Amino acid sequence: MSIVTDVFLPLALAFIMFALGLGLSGSDFLRVIKQPRDFFVGALSQIILLPVIAFLLVKIWPISPELAIGVMIIAAAPGGVTSNILTAFAKGDVALSISLTAIISLLSVLTIPFIVFATLDLFGLANSGNVSLIKMVLNMFLIVTVPVILGMLFRRFASKAALIFEPVAKKVSIILFILVLLGAILAERENIVSYFVQAGLITLALNVVMMIVAYYVAKLLASGTEQRKCITIECGLQNGTLAIFVATSMFDGGMYVIPAATYSLIMFVTSLIFVYLVRKTT
Repeated sequence: MSIVTDVFLPLALAFIMFALGLGLSGSDFLRVIKQPRDFFVGALSQIILLPVIAFLLVKIWPISPELAIGVMIIAAAPGGVTSNILTAFAKGDVALSISLTAIISLLSVLTIPFIVFATLDLFGLANSGNVSLIKMVLNMFLIVTVPVILGMLFRRFASKAALIFEPVAKKVSIILFILVLLGAILAERENIVSYFVQAGLITLALNVVMMIVAYYVAKLLASGTEQRKCITIECGLQNGTLAIFVATSMFDGGMYVIPAATYSLIMFVTSLIFVYLVRKTT
């Protein structure tokens, strides 16, 4: 493991989660009680439907087990750092987007290890990783949950400073995400074309299929058009930094990290196309 994956990646992820916490308040969690229908449609779509669709794809797609596990890691990740911004651009329910991103990010401490280790068992690769389930949960708690809580506490007890720092922190988060993504690609630069050939189409398929499924599930079950836009974007934009962290901490990167990199590049294109289409038609 290099200094990038040992030091920079965890610190970058921790800062991104801290920035997420800066934008949260108690009302974001209370909104789940006030707006349970839309929240649970979005949460179940992302936590259950997305990994199920990913698993079906990796079972029928001719890719290596390592890349298949990588696809499951990105499918298990929570919403991406820019989902709230793109939801606003799409004129969707930004409050719902914030609630989904926050709570699913906190739940990911449990859902990601469960999905990843269950997939390893199903593929007969239970001994492939170098991290135990308990250690992985602990690492994610320290890198994901603690920074979010610290961000919320900073907002609560130093609200003026937090309001000033929050927009800066979000911009820095996007820059850090780009640097992590470029780092992951450069680390495998000798094999990157081959990996993209192998993983590019399946991650594109996962992204597009999931956004279509989420859109129609939300159309059927959610309360309105704004909520439908939000849930579609939340299910299409994943936290690529967290997925890369999981892949590198468990498997030292390599092929396991490529689906997170390809998906992270693809998801912005498809999400921007979606935003353009819904803005044009509404």
